[in-house]
Amino acid sequence: MDLVTLSRWQFAITTVYHFFFVPMTIGLSGLVAVLQTAWVRTGKDEYLKLTKFFGKLFLINFALGVVTGIVQEFQFGMNWSAYSRFVGDIFGAPLALEGLLAFFMESTFLGIWIFGWGRLNKHLHLLMIWLAAVGTVLSAYFILAANSFMQNPVGFTFNEARGRAELTDFAAVLTNPVVLITFPHQIFGCYMVGGAFIAAVAGWHLWRTTRAASLADGAGAEIADKAASDVVAFRKAIKLGAITLLIAGLGIIVTGDIQGKVMTQVQPMKMASAEALYDTEQPASFSVITIGTPDGQHELWAIKIPNLLSFLAEGNFHAEVKGIRELQSAYEQTYGPGTYSPNIPLTYWSFRWMIGLGLAGMAAGAWLLFAIRKGRSPSRGYWPALLIALPLLPLFANSFGWIFTETGRQPWLVFGLLTTAAGVSPNNTVGEVLTSMIVFTALYGTLAVIEVRLMLKYIREGLPDVSEPELPADTDAPMSFAY
Repeated sequence: MDLVTLSRWQFAITTVYHFFFVPMTIGLSGLVAVLQTAWVRTGKDEYLKLTKFFGKLFLINFALGVVTGIVQEFQFGMNWSAYSRFVGDIFGAPLALEGLLAFFMESTFLGIWIFGWGRLNKHLHLLMIWLAAVGTVLSAYFILAANSFMQNPVGFTFNEARGRAELTDFAAVLTNPVVLITFPHQIFGCYMVGGAFIAAVAGWHLWRTTRAASLADGAGAEIADKAASDVVAFRKAIKLGAITLLIAGLGIIVTGDIQGKVMTQVQPMKMASAEALYDTEQPASFSVITIGTPDGQHELWAIKIPNLLSFLAEGNFHAEVKGIRELQSAYEQTYGPGTYSPNIPLTYWSFRWMIGLGLAGMAAGAWLLFAIRKGRSPSRGYWPALLIALPLLPLFANSFGWIFTETGRQPWLVFGLLTTAAGVSPNNTVGEVLTSMIVFTALYGTLAVIEVRLMLKYIREGLPDVSEPELPADTDAPMSFAY
């Protein structure tokens, strides 16, 4: 592979891996804040147990997310220095705000929340987790604003003498039409993941307790006795998680529809590639699945929904949607000779995996709510497999959504301004990039094992004991880690 391909692969591997932690962090931060709010308002121990239980899992995920996220910014200088020089004046501004404002906000208040149990007034302590949750959302906004400039450049002028884009209107960057719809779409996606995770973990404990209670003696009875008092808490957590998953899923559908129309306006080639639409159609159908020729340019068999693509693209069931061939010809006239379509099979299938997995996650959440109605408990043999899949479905839907977003922009790094091939660091060698990619992939694999083992360890432990007094005996003692 050449230097550009290897650099893209390295960025893709590290980005996709890091993004496994991002939606979980954002979703869990808000939901843990909701659980603690319920405890402060009601004083019920089950909410305090759930807050500390899921708070611990949130912190594990947050720590791994921070470690893997640092590598992302280093790559801009190491592998993509030409891109950094070209757009750094614009791209650096929202990233600086993310680091100096949002990340410092979330990490500072999260630290106070961690060490402040029993030290701070309950309401003040609650404010800390809410401020940390707000910080995660602000962080997402600034990063999405930077990424949206790559999709739809605004608020800049091109300095021909220096060969770079220069910022002229920072407000335009922060109010880019792409970020204004991408942001709520992404936040809803994060809460789908967080809700699914809470529902799945609580559902597993409820299933485990129900199964153990069916055993007359031995370990099963011991598990049942130990967890019986926590059944009420787990049922509430299931409802909170599943309802959050469904509401966020509806938000995803609404914002996704708007996002598709904005995408058609600023990146029509991406919409055409999402459908593998080579020839302009009016009206245009949406294919649920297509089997085509080996080159993907001719359809052999497909299941289609008539007129749906026209509505997704333009909000009109009879609108025209431009095809890849017509757009390729138009782009050649504007930008010169070259190939301006992305990898069509990748964009086509990542778009469908995003939608399919998201809908499957919503269906699993609805089924879980149905299964525990009127005090019932899940007892079927397939429940463990369903509960394992439940958080993974929206998590992978998020990942496929970002794969579609970034690969659908190709061959551009900054749409219409800078190609991917022109943005790579010119002085790197294939060997250097390959070596660093192997090292980082191995390191990330090790971190993945650590993450999964820590998560499983503390999930199995169940809800903590909260019978001890909130304030330590010695109020002048140094603050200590609450977990």
